[in-house]
Amino acid sequence: MKAVEFSRFGDPDVLELVDLPDPHPGPGQVRIAVRAAGVNASDWKKRQGLMDEELPQTLGHEAAGIVDELGPDVTDVALGDRVFGVSADSGAQAELAVLDYYAPIPRSLGFADAAALPAAIETAARALDQLGVESGSTLLVSGASGSIGSAAVQLAVARGARVIGTGSPATHDFLRSLGAEAVAYGAGMAERVRALAPDGVDLALDVAGSGILPELIELAGGATHVVTLADFAGAEQYGVRFSRGDAGRALYVIDQIGELIESGRFVLPVGRTFPLSEVAEAHRVGEAGRVRGKLVLLVD
Repeated sequence: MKAVEFSRFGDPDVLELVDLPDPHPGPGQVRIAVRAAGVNASDWKKRQGLMDEELPQTLGHEAAGIVDELGPDVTDVALGDRVFGVSADSGAQAELAVLDYYAPIPRSLGFADAAALPAAIETAARALDQLGVESGSTLLVSGASGSIGSAAVQLAVARGARVIGTGSPATHDFLRSLGAEAVAYGAGMAERVRALAPDGVDLALDVAGSGILPELIELAGGATHVVTLADFAGAEQYGVRFSRGDAGRALYVIDQIGELIESGRFVLPVGRTFPLSEVAEAHRVGEAGRVRGKLVLLVD
């Protein structure tokens, strides 16, 4: 099968499509003929040598496609089913991928839309769990208009929380459509939040990593009420929890998201798609940060 791989660290040009042996599923796993695979910031961080040291490396942890091989004891799906999910071992950006966690693709979604879901919804749900977001909570999401931020907004609203989301003025209509009260980020953000919530907020989630932790701590009444997904140094400096997947993943959300999507309570826009062969261009676009919405690779 063809798969994305790099054998040295560097710019996007180190990415190659190579021939690798076909993978096969183990107990509880399924193999899919991949139709779409998500692209995430972790992909270019790995390519740059900022996360893992081993070489060569394959890429991709989320994909959608058609089940073409079942692992032992798998009875909840059949050959030919459309599923999306997570591969614990990197390598989903390929013609074939083994999924460890999977669910049926919601009927209203295509493969690209489904492939955009797993990383964003798991990261968002994990952070909400770590914060303890529940019905009646007032949550501030800093950086609410991106894939993870918008997922966090919608999942929090589905839990019954009041959500205030920060973003540029151009994103405010979008944030309101998700159920958030929108405020502009930048200088004066805290005052704008207090205009909506005079006593501050119960909890705050930092998705943007823009050095905003002191303001979030003040608004939420303490560092223990704040979680960051993007500011590791700030988390250490201010005593804020940095959300990590190795502390336990919220993979249950993969099973639950279909109901929210089909009832019109969740949407995650795909910003742009690329053929698998153009993975290097996907990295360039992603690193430039000029596309709102998830980047997805398509496999013929």
